[in-house]
Amino acid sequence: MSSTLYDFCIIGAGSGGLSVAAAAAQFGEKVVLIESGKMGGDCLNYGCVPSKALIAAGKHAHAFGSGEAFGIAPAKPKVDFKKVHDHIHDVIAGIAPHDSVERFEGLGVRVIQAAGRFVDAETVEAGGETIKARRFVIATGSSPSAPPIPGLDKVNYLTNETIFLNTSLPKDLIIIGGGPIGMELAQAHRRLGANVTVLEAFDPLGKDDPELTKVVLDHLRNEGVEILAQAKISKISQSKTGITVELEHDDARKTVKGSHLLVAAGRKPNVDGLNLEAAGIAYERHGITVDDGLRTTNRKVYAIGDVAGGLQFTHVAGYHAGLVIRNALFKLPAKNKTGHIPWVTYTDPELAHVGLTEADARKQHGDGVKMLKWTFDENDRARTERKTDGIIKVVTAGNGSILGATIVGPHAGELIQSWSLSIGAGLKIKAMIDQVVAYPTLAEVGRRAAITQYADLPAKPWVRWIIAVLKKFG
Repeated sequence: MSSTLYDFCIIGAGSGGLSVAAAAAQFGEKVVLIESGKMGGDCLNYGCVPSKALIAAGKHAHAFGSGEAFGIAPAKPKVDFKKVHDHIHDVIAGIAPHDSVERFEGLGVRVIQAAGRFVDAETVEAGGETIKARRFVIATGSSPSAPPIPGLDKVNYLTNETIFLNTSLPKDLIIIGGGPIGMELAQAHRRLGANVTVLEAFDPLGKDDPELTKVVLDHLRNEGVEILAQAKISKISQSKTGITVELEHDDARKTVKGSHLLVAAGRKPNVDGLNLEAAGIAYERHGITVDDGLRTTNRKVYAIGDVAGGLQFTHVAGYHAGLVIRNALFKLPAKNKTGHIPWVTYTDPELAHVGLTEADARKQHGDGVKMLKWTFDENDRARTERKTDGIIKVVTAGNGSILGATIVGPHAGELIQSWSLSIGAGLKIKAMIDQVVAYPTLAEVGRRAAITQYADLPAKPWVRWIIAVLKKFG
């Protein structure tokens, strides 16, 4: 078996792995990239890209029936789901060349399309080759996991890896899991004509602010999505007529029937087959153990993205890739921080968050914390669009430092970016007040919330005293 020495050996050609490979190759490093599946990983093929393409189709269908307030008579769209499927895969195909074997080989990266496994602490085997490298990067991502529900292993169910292969619309779709993936796909399928029921063991969208998630959940319910929170599933079965789910909800037994079942109830790190033990790399159920610099217990090996545990987002994998390049190539300190990392749920309205919640901020910073709030119904642009169901909440410290922000409303995913930048750059709330925001834009919501940091100033006696004194000077 031949052996080749590289500067970087990267296992996994998803967002993080591709970013490390491209950057290292451009700096003249000798790079090998190992991928047993599709180039582009989960995000391109099964996650972010196809789901947002489906959501876009759902928005177009929904627009047919939501124009009455603008003087446009509602109409029922004719949905050709085969063409929706084709749209999704056309979008994937349009992006795929950027992540392709050909592009990366053109950058000077050696691509091995095979599974990789560690032989020892300094060697990986893939495709009949043994590979040695100065640095290894594990970027194998994560996969959908199935909860331990009796009968689930005996029925046909969909995951995010298979649902985008459908060429016909599910008539009655049952979704297990009320997190971002479940809720996004629930609304998209409902808008395209499916009957949808979501079953969530805890609280839907439970990682976000309940006041803001209520806005999203109310919208989904108003559109016809049935959402059962605190649902305890006891059994799942399948017959010729479809899927049957038996559960307890609101202290009563209930049966839900559907034509299709989607499981969107968690993910697991892709570590199987890597033979991490041979390389001295520790890992747990949630992922590979890494330090603040993303190094594993084997100092030659980094782990980035979903497989390293923590926040599971494509943009986090990209961020991790930058830290690895900084540390491995330039020996610069690189510390993985999460306080400025935003996340977005792409429902309509969107739900976005960055930084600390109010509760976490009070635990860390005490009673000096302020909660600033503004609603979209006080924004002129939102009124022209008739999309006024929205709220922004901003958390600040006593010295004006921005600690966190949460937004529900139209384009919340775009609006959260300025707050992410502010937290990452260590800006104070005054910077958001001083910005000049174009009128009329939704961004004014953020500035108006920021101004409320000083809403109590006019009532303070010392402020009025200063004004009175200054009056004496003309």
